[in-house]
Amino acid sequence: MRPDMRIMGETSMHWNRIVLTGSAIAAVLALSACDPQPTEGSAAPPAPVASSAAPAGTTAPPSEPAIDAVTAKACDDIKKDIEENADKVAEAEKIGPPAGHIAVSAQWTAGSAAVIAHSIGANETVSTAADKVQEEMMSLGDAYNKSAKAKPSKAKLQAAIKELNAACSAA
Repeated sequence: MRPDMRIMGETSMHWNRIVLTGSAIAAVLALSACDPQPTEGSAAPPAPVASSAAPAGTTAPPSEPAIDAVTAKACDDIKKDIEENADKVAEAEKIGPPAGHIAVSAQWTAGSAAVIAHSIGANETVSTAADKVQEEMMSLGDAYNKSAKAKPSKAKLQAAIKELNAACSAA
């Protein structure tokens, strides 16, 4: 008896998703272990670096501009990730079912991993907003993974992106 290819394809799809999700989680964990702030035993104190980058006449503490710069970079990187992911998802959607939904699901998963990886080090408001974007991207990936004919709404993702943009403009 010949095995049902549909069942084998679904099993293969689930293994691919597990591997991609595991890889994304491993990357996030590896990046979160990095400590961008110097430790007490560091040879170079952070104050000269921050004060040399700060414009003359500012009275802000030396660590504040560095945090704002990290948050601003995170916002720029996350916005770039979202745009690139949208382009890649559009390309994957053109493939069409049944194989296209696997590519779309994988791209949403990869995009969510990129967003979370670039949010590391950002202030709490931006980080929280980025988490919401990441969760909505994963939700869309799950929806595409469940059905080859899925056309999930992106309204929650758009709302999360709007919240991220507001958090980034306030940072």
